[in-house]
Amino acid sequence: MSTLSDEVKTFIVQQLACFDSPSDVAKAVKEEFGLDVSRQAVEGYDPTKRAGRSLSEVYRAVFDETRAEFLTDTARIGISHKAVRLRTLARLAEKAERQGNMVFVASLLEQVAKECGDAFTNKRQNEVSGKDGASLLSGGIAVTFIDGPGKPS
Repeated sequence: MSTLSDEVKTFIVQQLACFDSPSDVAKAVKEEFGLDVSRQAVEGYDPTKRAGRSLSEVYRAVFDETRAEFLTDTARIGISHKAVRLRTLARLAEKAERQGNMVFVASLLEQVAKECGDAFTNKRQNEVSGKDGASLLSGGIAVTFIDGPGKPS
């Protein structure tokens, strides 16, 4: 570990803090710096792993700062935005339709519908009742309002 420059060490720590796997980080080091680093050596820079228990305080601080920023700053990740996801799904659907893959088109359309209808959010079902839980309607029928795309969560 001591043969790597501070720049490479910082790069490794930051990549690990962004939840990249040690194998992916080793490949990235090869691409970025032209250095061969083993997956096991990379693990030594992850303070959340046993192999990284002796990581210096300087790199622990870099890891903690990078991890915190990564977890709170999703704005830089394009696919986290609904519009980007919908545009990608539209491109995929158009390509699949041109290729005659109607099964895939149907699944993409379903995904778009879920994306637009917030089907992947946790919605609450609210029941409306009168005093002491009594029904508001005659005949004991309760009224249920459903938040979301047409069915209770």
